[in-house]
Amino acid sequence: MRVVSGKYRRRRFDVPKTFKARPTTDFAKENLFNVLSNYIDFDGVDALDLFAGTGSITIELLSRGCRKVVSVEKDNMHYSFIKKVLSELKDTDCVLLRSDVFSFLSKTSDTFDFIFADPPYALKELADIPDIVMGHEGLLSDGGIFVLEHGKDYDFSSHRDFFCHKSYGSVNFSFFSKERAEDSDE
Repeated sequence: MRVVSGKYRRRRFDVPKTFKARPTTDFAKENLFNVLSNYIDFDGVDALDLFAGTGSITIELLSRGCRKVVSVEKDNMHYSFIKKVLSELKDTDCVLLRSDVFSFLSKTSDTFDFIFADPPYALKELADIPDIVMGHEGLLSDGGIFVLEHGKDYDFSSHRDFFCHKSYGSVNFSFFSKERAEDSDE
């Protein structure tokens, strides 16, 4: 796992081969952040990383200057790996939670400028995630962006808050934002 940009640029962390999580590829992550840089200046942003897995996106967000990143991962081995990486970096701007994402979302009252979710592609609730995130009043700030990573079998283009789709090999990203979706209707 490689950090693409920012203060931790070029740092590498070896993900244990025993992990069930499939980290977002460096190629897809680099392209995702190139697209996002057109919409977001991450410096000072509050971000949420759901289904954090290896922590690749969490570390990238911290590296790019986010004020705070809340990282939610329920698998104990993955949680421990992210905690170890954060300790190595001595970065205190991450709130790492070992929790079920849906339980976290049902309880949180925090607001985020950027939300990223990379659920297991076989997750039965994957198709519901845009409705859950975008329907959670106050979760995403005005003008904020939510990105869902998913497999090729999903198409979210008819979702009311959808505004963009990008594909990099087998990795797909759907982008959602109330304001940008409204702007794209004009």
